[in-house]
Order: sequence, then C-alpha cells, then structure tokens
Amino acid sequence: MPGILEGDVVRRITMPTLADYIALDSTARVAHHSPHTLDREHFTLCAPVTPSRNIFCVGRNYLEHIREMGNDERAPPFFFAKHADMIEPDGATIPYPPLTKDLHHEVELIVALKSGGLNIPADKALDHVYGYGVGIDLTRRDLQQAARKKERPWEIGKSFDHSAPCSALQPASKIGHPAKGKIWLSVNGTERQKGDLTELIWSVPEIIWQLSQQVTLGAGDIIMTGTPAGVAALSPGDKIECGIDGIGTLKVSIGKPA
Repeated sequence: MPGILEGDVVRRITMPTLADYIALDSTARVAHHSPHTLDREHFTLCAPVTPSRNIFCVGRNYLEHIREMGNDERAPPFFFAKHADMIEPDGATIPYPPLTKDLHHEVELIVALKSGGLNIPADKALDHVYGYGVGIDLTRRDLQQAARKKERPWEIGKSFDHSAPCSALQPASKIGHPAKGKIWLSVNGTERQKGDLTELIWSVPEIIWQLSQQVTLGAGDIIMTGTPAGVAALSPGDKIECGIDGIGTLKVSIGKPA
C-alpha cells in the first residue's frame, strides 16, 4: 500500500506507486492524500520508493574513507549502480550474501529524485530532489578488491541481492536540503563510522550535475552519496543501526548465509 510517513502514522496516498506521487509537484500531491491513516504499530515499512527507477552510487566522496582504502585523494569521485530491486526496508534481516567472506557496511546519505533530465545545472539540481533518507551500501569487499586488481568492473562486489537497505524518506519540503549533520553507524551497539555531511567532497547539487552529464535522471531515482571512514566487516547475527542528524535512522540485521 503506497503511503507517506507522518510521525507515528502512515497516510495512504491514492496513487499506484510512490514514484508516481513523487513525480508530482507539492500542490498536486496534496490532492492525493487520503483521509485514512494507520498507526505505525499496525504496518510494516517497505522500501522507500517502490518501484525505484535506478540506484546510483558515488565512489570516494569522503576524504578519510579514501585514505583508509589507500586510494588517490586527488581523483574525482565516480559512479556505479545497484539494481532497484536490491533495496531493503528498515527492520529487514539481510541474508549473509554468497561468494564472500568479507561483507562490509557503508552508511550513506540517500537522495531521492522527483524529476530529472540531462545536463542539470548545479544551481537547479535541488529543484529535482524529493527528499532524503539513510542507506547502507553493503559491499562484498574481497570481491570488489579482486575485481579492482584485475581492472574489472566492481559490480560483483557492489550489486547483489539485498545490498541497499534504505530508511523511510523525509521530504525536502519538510526538512529542507541538509548540508550538515552527523552521519554514523554502529554494530552491536559499538560505533564504527562517524562523519558529517559537511565532509562530502562533492555536494548533492554537484553530484546531480555530474551524474546528469552521463545519464538521463528521472523521478524515482535514488542516489547514494558516499560513505565516511570506519567501514569494517560484518558477520551473521550482527545488528546494525545508523543515522543522519535531522533525517532519521535505519536498523537492519545480518542473517544466516543465503
């Protein structure tokens, strides 16, 4: 059932999908708000945009993470992709993926688009943003590094089932366009990643500008904007909690091998 989160209740929307709703302007959206709501205890949050159109990810967008991975600090960030059906909701249990012995967490700011196009100027980029969320770019690090050594694409290390957990989205009309705030991740109660959105090398407008030179963006697209330092391995049974100040939190668990 498509809906939007309002505090501790979800309001139904009279659109086929949330992506259709996001594509409308704010005035038109109100006309599709149902008077019917459900208390949060009576529903399960699903993936934030169903169906999502594309998931784009930014590589190397926090300086300390570039340093911890031993990469060139001077190189500009680049983009890779995950499949849209790899999104998982808040509260999900993620099966430990096959083919890896080194699954890593990477907490990221999520940007959800309501519109798009080609060659979007940076000063117009935020006009295309619907809202923001918290996500985790799960990574099969051993497979990623092996592919990099052979100068092959990273897809086997980045794009696999259940690899893109995402929180509920917060509309920009409600929270604005956050450019600062703590971003963090803990595993079993121990903090592992900590940074601030001010540390992004490329800002959200710059990311949209750069990405839109490569591909046509559109409503329902999700952009994962990079991770701060502190990435580390996960094991079955681990409980992950992460968040961004002013946006929200995300909790998932790592289950038994798939």
